[in-house]
Amino acid sequence: MSYSPGTFTIGGKTVRRLGFGAMSLTGPGVWGPPRDHDEAIRVLRRAVDLGVELIDTADSYGPYVNEELIREALHPYPERLLIATKAGFVRPRPGQWEAVGRPAYLRQEVEMSLRRLGLDRIDLLQLHRIDPAVPLEDQVGELSALRDEGKIGSVGLSEVSVEELERARRVVEIATVQNRYNLTLRVSEGVLEHCEKEGIGFIPYSPIAKGRLAEPGGPVDHVAQAVGATPAQVSLAWLLARSPVTMPIPGTSTVAHLEENLAASAVSLTAEQLRELG
Repeated sequence: MSYSPGTFTIGGKTVRRLGFGAMSLTGPGVWGPPRDHDEAIRVLRRAVDLGVELIDTADSYGPYVNEELIREALHPYPERLLIATKAGFVRPRPGQWEAVGRPAYLRQEVEMSLRRLGLDRIDLLQLHRIDPAVPLEDQVGELSALRDEGKIGSVGLSEVSVEELERARRVVEIATVQNRYNLTLRVSEGVLEHCEKEGIGFIPYSPIAKGRLAEPGGPVDHVAQAVGATPAQVSLAWLLARSPVTMPIPGTSTVAHLEENLAASAVSLTAEQLRELG
């Protein structure tokens, strides 16, 4: 038994399931410009050259720097490319995050993301975090209004429970959920299973556990040696095989590491290996 990396359709746009998470293309602490601006541009362009069709970013990465880099590197965008961004989680200083879900603020940030990215419509706008000070229905209700106005194509959520997902779905169709999930961190297993049942895309961020799964001698090293791949590639291949709705978005700031990650799409795992890893 083996698997194919396959595709997933978001709002009528079909993309390859192995995407790219652009957060690493900012400065330390997800703050400010990258250490190597030219390499960041090369990474984005090489990702598209290698067939990436889903790039994930957020207004808070930088803040704003990440979206601006994407536009500099890739605009005008290939028709097949889906850029997913987020709003509702601010970065007031390095190492600090705060949820801000006031409807007026979300609207402002969508308008500014459109400008920074050079888009007329954002294909996928994700509520980066639920603001506990604002009713969830008001937050996704504003995104629903923006979708109806044609400013966003589809609505997604990030770091939610099944109950929160279902509350949001009573207000607007939810295309994707982005939760932290990898081989060694599976607290969102129930959310993934619910997404698969409902046909909702599941975007597992931190798919290599911030690099820990890529370390030699780690929990996937023996499988990596058996299939002639790196531990990072096996970790990503497992995510692709885990469910037809998973869309891992490994991130990096170097072309060499990008090429290693994307080669995971060619890694085949046997049923026995999948059971062992699972």
